[in-house]
Amino acid sequence: MAAHLKKRVYEEFSKVVQIPHEEAPAKKLRLSKPSKSAALHIDLCKATNSTDALQYLLQFARKPVETESVEGVVRILLEHYYKETDNSVRLKIASLLGLLSKTPGFSPDGIVNDAINTLSNEKSHQVLAQLMDTLLVIGTQLPESSAVRQRLIEVACKHLNDMYFGVRNKCLQLLGCLGMVDCPLAKEEGPGAPSGGLRDVQSIISDFFGDQDPRVRTAALKAMLQLHERGMKIQEIIYEQACRLLSDDYEQVRSAAVQMVWVLSQLYPESIVPIPSSNEEIRLVDDAFGKISHMVSDSSWMVRVQATKTLGSMQQVSPHFLEQTLDKKLMSDLRRKRTAHERAKDLFASGEFSSGRKWADDAPKEKLDSNTVNLIASGACGAFVHGLEDELFEVRIAAVEALCKLARSSPSFAEKCLDFLVDMFNDEIEEVRLQSIHVLREISTHITLREDQLDTVLAVLEDSSRDIREALHELICYTNVSTKECIQLALLELLKNLNKYPTDRNSVWKCLKFLGSRHPTLVLPLVPELLSTHPYFDTPEPDMDDPAYIAVLVLVFNAAKSCHTMPALFSDHTFRHYAYLRDSLSHLVPPLRLPGRRLDLVDSSRGSGSVESAQLFLQQSLNRVSTIQNLEAPGAQDLLDFTIRDLCRLGELQTELAGAADFCATYLRCQLLLIKALQERLWNMAVPLSLKQNVTATAAAQQILEESYKLEFLYSGLDSRQVATVHHVRLQAKALQLALLARSRLGLEILINHCEKFLQEVESFQRLFVAELSLMQDSFVDQLLEVMPRLSSSKPAELVKILQSTLRQSSLLQLMLPQQIHRASATIIEPTGESDNPLRFTSGLVVALDIDATLEHVRDPQNTVRVQVLYPDGQSHVIHPKPADFRKPGPDRHRLITQVYLSHSAWTEPSQIEVRLLLAYSSSPTSSLCSPSKQGWSDSIDGLPPPEAAVEGIIPFSKPVKVYIMPKPARR
Repeated sequence: MAAHLKKRVYEEFSKVVQIPHEEAPAKKLRLSKPSKSAALHIDLCKATNSTDALQYLLQFARKPVETESVEGVVRILLEHYYKETDNSVRLKIASLLGLLSKTPGFSPDGIVNDAINTLSNEKSHQVLAQLMDTLLVIGTQLPESSAVRQRLIEVACKHLNDMYFGVRNKCLQLLGCLGMVDCPLAKEEGPGAPSGGLRDVQSIISDFFGDQDPRVRTAALKAMLQLHERGMKIQEIIYEQACRLLSDDYEQVRSAAVQMVWVLSQLYPESIVPIPSSNEEIRLVDDAFGKISHMVSDSSWMVRVQATKTLGSMQQVSPHFLEQTLDKKLMSDLRRKRTAHERAKDLFASGEFSSGRKWADDAPKEKLDSNTVNLIASGACGAFVHGLEDELFEVRIAAVEALCKLARSSPSFAEKCLDFLVDMFNDEIEEVRLQSIHVLREISTHITLREDQLDTVLAVLEDSSRDIREALHELICYTNVSTKECIQLALLELLKNLNKYPTDRNSVWKCLKFLGSRHPTLVLPLVPELLSTHPYFDTPEPDMDDPAYIAVLVLVFNAAKSCHTMPALFSDHTFRHYAYLRDSLSHLVPPLRLPGRRLDLVDSSRGSGSVESAQLFLQQSLNRVSTIQNLEAPGAQDLLDFTIRDLCRLGELQTELAGAADFCATYLRCQLLLIKALQERLWNMAVPLSLKQNVTATAAAQQILEESYKLEFLYSGLDSRQVATVHHVRLQAKALQLALLARSRLGLEILINHCEKFLQEVESFQRLFVAELSLMQDSFVDQLLEVMPRLSSSKPAELVKILQSTLRQSSLLQLMLPQQIHRASATIIEPTGESDNPLRFTSGLVVALDIDATLEHVRDPQNTVRVQVLYPDGQSHVIHPKPADFRKPGPDRHRLITQVYLSHSAWTEPSQIEVRLLLAYSSSPTSSLCSPSKQGWSDSIDGLPPPEAAVEGIIPFSKPVKVYIMPKPARR
């Protein structure tokens, strides 16, 4: 018995012991593929010559390497490096070491010593340069290790005297990227330095400003700039060296020197520097401004562009130096003058007396020598004049932008550069003209245009480019003019523009609106002439369909808002026309206090109360809805109905909160649809008896799903909690769809697939919004995650029952008050849809329909906005506009100007087509889990679930416009 028991215990023990031995081979089978290091070792051993080895290395570089294999691969590469005699193979190995060091999850601190040891016996300068680049990569991957950084810096200092420029470049780059601020370095063989002296990293780098190779000089300047970007304060003594490099023969050196001089001028603007060959001194920022201004006349166009752009960022320059850049002649007050005592002393010392043979030969002779040197470099005189007259348009654009930056901070300088900017309106390059108009618009608050200047500006209205004309309209909106003749001239030219380009109608009207409101006293004496009124005789009533007459009325009515004596000059029909335009064009015609008439209602944005009270009402509405769990179903539905109505009305009255109010109303509408779909009587009925109710609930679930996509993609400014709330609503809609699917007769296999997909979406929600789950107490997803283990092992019927009960029992997820949420919107300006004349074309051919629309708060419109054309027979065409069709006139505002080509077979009579704008979206719940781009040396993502296919759709976000078209049969 004891022997039998012992045998049983031994067998059980053997089974227990064999379990890990049975699992171990399974793990090995999963990793049984050969490692990268072994494969590389086999390939390199097969190589019979250097060419084969290089080919194997090139093939290896194209394949990703796992993190756990990196160290083994590095050891194989280093082993082969010491054996290899061919320089090209060693160069490739050195390059691979740097690439492997960037592998995510791999710390290269273990290969630092090996990488440094490879430098000792290396004879090839190219390979040495590549090894220094590898050390730089390793150093940047270990920013916290001061010991490694210090050692790498010492290695760089040791190889700074290499005869090959590439090695010196990499050493300087390493010093710039890794050099420490407060740690002196030991440099043994620096040029001009005693052996073994402790020197600062800046002094080491500055020694190479005078290197014989221009590429090394450029690298030294860029290394110093790199120190500055890392927070190290550059020493002031570098300034003199950088100034000398401004006259270097190599353009890359001069370009880097311009950056260096600018950095020092911002660090030490008030420092005093001497003027060469003079006893005078000057502020460092003024001296740097003069020297950089001289570079505007450089032989290299890239240096000229950089110098011109740099001038625009030097805001601390003295005003007299700034104004000198607009005059090619050197101003006298910038020249040092000697006193009368100094001139008399020179005359007495010369011993010369008047001989009487020449007129005024006893006058003091002031020679232009070193004592009368210019206080400002001659290159600064007319620097911007040279830039604006440059042969390359890139330099001219840079000069215009620099003038704008300087003029915004100096009203006096803005007035002086006005003539130069106006002259640029006649440039032959459209981009330069457009930039000049934008610049003048930005500084318009500092200037007032004279009549001759306005004449030059208005001449641009004849330009064929629509962008140029609309930019000029925008400029005139914010420009001040000096006389009533200027108003008359502007109106005349704008009416010519309206007659020549009728599509500019809305832009011209808007321009005249601002022109009138800014100059009411100048418009007042012109009113009788503009309205053709007479003190004794009645004049004929103008045609209200004339866009030119409407333009005049817009100018006059906006001026009358600030000039209360102007309505006395109106005739009777003018008052009738005001009432008509106030209703039809309320955005262009303001409310006026007219004699014998009551004041028009003020704008809705003012009449609805303050923004603060509207925000308080919005918050109270959301708080009121949070008590919905305490109400019965009918009461809860009524509360949601009333709250949605209030929020929609609030969005109409308070434009500042329209986006937030619409967002909240849409969210509550989803909850209302969910409550209606979860009524008890529907789910207690047998499936054959509830088909009609099933259809209603299915439609509600689909509508909730569509509304959730609108909440996510139609509104901008959402924070992470609001995005989580939107995805929570979408998850509820999908749970409702799954419950309705179980009541259909589609089969068990389809139901199982949908259940598995739903569980994956719940897991994706948990991963994406793990930080927001703590704020979703008692919500649907919170209760779902509590029973998640049970759901994973449940049958489809049981899972559906759990979802139904969870949907009913979960509380409403409280929506936080949105702060800066805006709804994307679009307004189609052209076509207006008002014309009764059909657009005629031959059937089978195409006709172009011009589309002009304004987009508000649209994210990435170039990729998301579509134009839809719906024909009467139900055909629908969706067109993706070109990126060049979009303009951005202001923040969060875009303009779409494009053409849509229409075609159809012959019709017997004209019919209407509908044109509207759509917003395309693509949503994938797991898109943020994987990297958007696959890197060459990254880990595999085999452990993650496969990403779900993105859900794509379109959302209409503009009112449709109807256009008559008439395809005619082709003539035989």
